[in-house]
Amino acid sequence: MSLAKFRVVIPARYAASRFPGKLLADLAGRPVLEHVWRQARQSGALEVVVATDDERIMAAARGFGAEAVLTSAQHRSGTERAAEVADLRDWPDEDLVVNCQGDAPLLPAASIDQVAELLAAHAGAAIATLCTRIARAEDYRSPHVVKVVSDAEGRALYFSRAPIPAAGHMGGLPAAEQGGFPVSARHIGLYAYRIGALRTLAASPPCYIEQCENLEQLRAMWMGLEIRVAQAREPHGPDIDTPEDLQRALEFMAVAGKAV
Repeated sequence: MSLAKFRVVIPARYAASRFPGKLLADLAGRPVLEHVWRQARQSGALEVVVATDDERIMAAARGFGAEAVLTSAQHRSGTERAAEVADLRDWPDEDLVVNCQGDAPLLPAASIDQVAELLAAHAGAAIATLCTRIARAEDYRSPHVVKVVSDAEGRALYFSRAPIPAAGHMGGLPAAEQGGFPVSARHIGLYAYRIGALRTLAASPPCYIEQCENLEQLRAMWMGLEIRVAQAREPHGPDIDTPEDLQRALEFMAVAGKAV
């Protein structure tokens, strides 16, 4: 059980360029979104709210027992949707909220607690997130895998779709030990926010580096907001971005012995 006091918002859009309606797709007898909600409910969150812009998701969420809020269809991101929920609920700026992606059905409840505790432990931080070690060279090079580099104290230095840290000037030392690529970290799209920082971020326009990388967290860094990063303690299964990912998720669940 988490020692931090926090809430969870699960932004849940119906539209998706590669897999429309993916949050309602069946995974082991339940919608993808229900798996996320169940994991969030197992965390130490004070409350868990599904935030959507679609009546189909609203009906499904309420059907499996979730508290759901209908939010604006004009939001550009889950961050903006979570900020609207904070405003609708009048949550105080100093409180914490964790943004759980609706397409991450294998997100461990322990990681939700971990990211909230990470933020609570660093009073100067506005945001906290998690990462995991990259084990494959193809993931290191893939633009679909977001990388993060942090300082010695765990503050984020940069996020990128490019291979970072770059291996081009390494002389082959650590790279050779890692099968041709350096020690690197994959960012996990799970965020804890101080609600005041969430409101500030959602109200701010995109910045240049964010638009170059298509990574919203770079806006927070450009604004000078401190982001804390820690290695996830629990393994994370695949997110659902394509229909093929449903099979990958089932395989992960079988190997992990995860109850469905």
